[in-house]
Amino acid sequence: MVFLSFLAFICLLPLAFSAPGQLFERLGAPSELDRRAGTFFSNWREGGGNFQCNNLGGGTYTTNWSGQGGFVCGLGYNPGGNRVIRYNGTYTPTGPGYLALYGWTRNPLIEYYVIESYDVLAPGEPWTLKGNFTFEEGTYVLYTSTRVNKPSIEGTRTFQQYWSVRTEKRVGGTISAQKHFDAWRSVGLNFGYHDYQILATEGFTNGAQVSSGSSRISVDV
Repeated sequence: MVFLSFLAFICLLPLAFSAPGQLFERLGAPSELDRRAGTFFSNWREGGGNFQCNNLGGGTYTTNWSGQGGFVCGLGYNPGGNRVIRYNGTYTPTGPGYLALYGWTRNPLIEYYVIESYDVLAPGEPWTLKGNFTFEEGTYVLYTSTRVNKPSIEGTRTFQQYWSVRTEKRVGGTISAQKHFDAWRSVGLNFGYHDYQILATEGFTNGAQVSSGSSRISVDV
């Protein structure tokens, strides 16, 4: 989501094992700033499975995963923002998990996903449908959910999650983050100021469903 050549930060990182996108403070699984590429690299894993994530530099990372547990890995920016993000690559999942633009805002504290592809959608909390929107990049369905007294980038908090789920899966293209932020605001879902934002591969165990697969993703940074 290898670390010795970079400046590593002790960060709060995505915890996908018990619920997608949940955060947990953990030493030994830092996010880091790849100074060669000017990108923010996030790598987290938990459980007894095989989770491999490699930052190849130049805006490209690879993953291979299988077994019980979960991981989140990706490249992006810190802080995030209203970017137009271009990416391409390969993504071959089985089971629960996402290929998504993933990030956080503060004040209010919001965790958000723009889901581009997946095998099994398995949200940790019930989703509430908020509508859909279509623009030149495609059609997305909007949802929200609430996590109560869960770990976050600000410690144990209650916070909302915002979701844009693409109706036609893809692995590569352009994500205009501002368009999604505007769509969420149009249905009453407000934002604060941005923390980190990554183009992430995520896999996790959900009950009897176990995730496996691989990806190779390049982000135009």
